[in-house]
Amino acid sequence: MIVDGFAGPGGWSEGLRMLGLADIGLEWDEAACKTRKNAGHMTVRIDIATFVVARIIGKTWGLIMSPPCTKFSTAGNGVGRKFISVLADGIRRMMRGEDCRQELRDQIYPEALAIREAANQARKPDKQWPHAKVEAAAMEDTIATVLVVEPARFLYALICQRPHDLGEPLEWVAFEQVPSVLPLWEVYAGELERLGWSVWTGKVNAANHGVPQTRTRAVLIASSLRKITGPTVTHSQTRQEVDLFGDSLPVWVTMADALGWGATDRDQRPDGSRQTADPAAVPAPSLTAKSGGQWVLKRPATTVCATNRLSPPGHRDRSSGGESQFAGPDTVRITVQEASILQSFPADYPWQGTKTKQFEQVGNAVPPLLAAHLVSAATGIPMPAADLGGLDVAA
Repeated sequence: MIVDGFAGPGGWSEGLRMLGLADIGLEWDEAACKTRKNAGHMTVRIDIATFVVARIIGKTWGLIMSPPCTKFSTAGNGVGRKFISVLADGIRRMMRGEDCRQELRDQIYPEALAIREAANQARKPDKQWPHAKVEAAAMEDTIATVLVVEPARFLYALICQRPHDLGEPLEWVAFEQVPSVLPLWEVYAGELERLGWSVWTGKVNAANHGVPQTRTRAVLIASSLRKITGPTVTHSQTRQEVDLFGDSLPVWVTMADALGWGATDRDQRPDGSRQTADPAAVPAPSLTAKSGGQWVLKRPATTVCATNRLSPPGHRDRSSGGESQFAGPDTVRITVQEASILQSFPADYPWQGTKTKQFEQVGNAVPPLLAAHLVSAATGIPMPAADLGGLDVAA
């Protein structure tokens, strides 16, 4: 079986489905679990830190891991980025059978608390949290940060604790996270290579694989059987790049193409007038928390995040008071369905929960088309020809 350790709403699962595969997802978020169920993906609702890995030793062919990114992304408070070296050491210890998770939490919590306290002090007096709430948030930050070592717990059990004559060996893994986690993926790579695996790590741009979004992610793919290389690039920003056969690669899939919009700039103002921008010179805006801005539709979207607004590149999401500096009555909203399409999900994907939770799930998910390319590289299973040329999900 294939185990998806941070399954979310089903990005990896949809990618696997493109390859004729299916996974069992481990997920805690209730809305994400409901979405997975409605999409037909097997799911166990559980806190992954409590999962007993011994239950799946000798039964697991592939392992997928996309730990939460919020503590490592530039949009978060950065506590994870402050502890890369500490977490790297923790991964090495976990890969040798030493469960040091609580020690890591104890080491990280004081800094997480200091960050939360500083943020609380920056709020207006009538908006400040009680200290107990600040402490609880710091503990949540700490727990979320340490989740990045969970893959090591699974790997050690599945590779090192499986008797040679017991069941099915683990053959491949695929990990994904925000770019700042690449140093930790490289630590994992070193540990897997020590165990005789072939590993590739690097940053991938989803737009280079047919996704209508310039979402860059740090990736690790590895195999115990095959020589691993990076995922095959199928699209390029210009037609100057060529594939292995010397043919020009298709250009990136634009938002306009993916969403079926004929105009190059969507009407934005309430009175129907239009702000203009140079689509060739300005990157497409990001869908971020409460931020707005010009839609530029001749290029892929930048990263789709957990909200329904798009904002210009290089923007600052929030002011010191926590409000967007770009949100306003002139901004354009997109639907959950449109955000879903920009992530390469089917247009009719059955998102569950409140509208806020649906956008959160869309933004947090791995783009299925990118997931399929990563699993294809890890397993050697070729991508279906229909999925090599990009998307046609808005028709």
